[in-house]
Amino acid sequence: MKKRASWSIAALALLAGAPALAEYKYNLQTPVTDLAGKVYDLHTLLLIICTVIFVVVFGLMFYSIFKHRKDAGHKAANFHESTTIELVWTIIPVLILVAMAWPATKVIIAQKDTRGADMTIKVTGYQWKWGYDYLEDGISFHSRLATPQEQYENYEGQKPVRNADYLLEVDNPVVVPVGKRVRILTTANDVIHSWWIPAFGVKQDAIPGFIRDTWFKAEKEGVYRGQCVELCGKDHGFMPIVVNVVSEEKYKAWVDEQKKKMAANQDDPNKVWTMPDLVARGQKVYEANCAVCHKSDGKGQGAFPALDGSKMAGDPAHKADHIHIVLEGKNAMPAWGKTLSDTEIAAVITYERNAWGNKTGDLLQPADIKAARK
Repeated sequence: MKKRASWSIAALALLAGAPALAEYKYNLQTPVTDLAGKVYDLHTLLLIICTVIFVVVFGLMFYSIFKHRKDAGHKAANFHESTTIELVWTIIPVLILVAMAWPATKVIIAQKDTRGADMTIKVTGYQWKWGYDYLEDGISFHSRLATPQEQYENYEGQKPVRNADYLLEVDNPVVVPVGKRVRILTTANDVIHSWWIPAFGVKQDAIPGFIRDTWFKAEKEGVYRGQCVELCGKDHGFMPIVVNVVSEEKYKAWVDEQKKKMAANQDDPNKVWTMPDLVARGQKVYEANCAVCHKSDGKGQGAFPALDGSKMAGDPAHKADHIHIVLEGKNAMPAWGKTLSDTEIAAVITYERNAWGNKTGDLLQPADIKAARK
């Protein structure tokens, strides 16, 4: 890969000059997989071909305009057709397209060849977070934007100090071992999303009701970042992806840690909660899933209604409706019943019905949500 990258950089240097290569923002990110290296090489090759075509075509055009101008004594030629010229300008572009299509096809086939995977991760897109299921290791978690809201809302015109990885940091990154072939299965819960890590040369749409697959094999340890690159809704720009590539030993330690964490966080569905404990738990669930649309103060924004003082969340007579809409979703609101546990849903509804100006006194238990699912 080092040889390939060096060739690519040298070729581009001839075209654009060394200063333009000083920062990767003028080019693709440095590849860390063989697949990304092939994409990089293909990009460089096509750039060279297009540049040569540009120089030749426009060079001939400007030369002809200058040398055959009227004030130089030239008169316009009077001819109708030339079979030879028509064959030439048809055959040459066809040959050029074939020369470009051949390596491009090889790269596309390589991208779609997911055989021989060492591990498989199912990736599910939600509005607006990612869900990950490690099929061999039995690990599942959600990954959300970790950048604090006050850094990007900026409603009052303030200028908060932003993190170095502003809008590209998550609470739970994906972790994979270096040198392992990882198969990615993508799908979505609501609308079309797209999972993209540029340094891996990987971009795959996540479509509701379909399973698409892709793969990568990272050859260098490090932290690699990407984003959802499909217009999936109002918070499309708040779905970053972070992949930590670590050694085999660190990966095994991480798997053990995740399994212990999952066991510790496993809720007892038969537990009877007190109001203070359930409200505290519900606030965490709300901030992680609902605040992005309805805001932390429950005031709502745009198409997303306020929960503070609403009939749905503030009137005891609408408790059943409140449970139904959280479970089943409505319009852009996802069906949280598919992704949250009975305890989490009971907690967040209890919180919403007793937070801000809402004082219904309603206390929902996990058993109530379980009954409502039937």
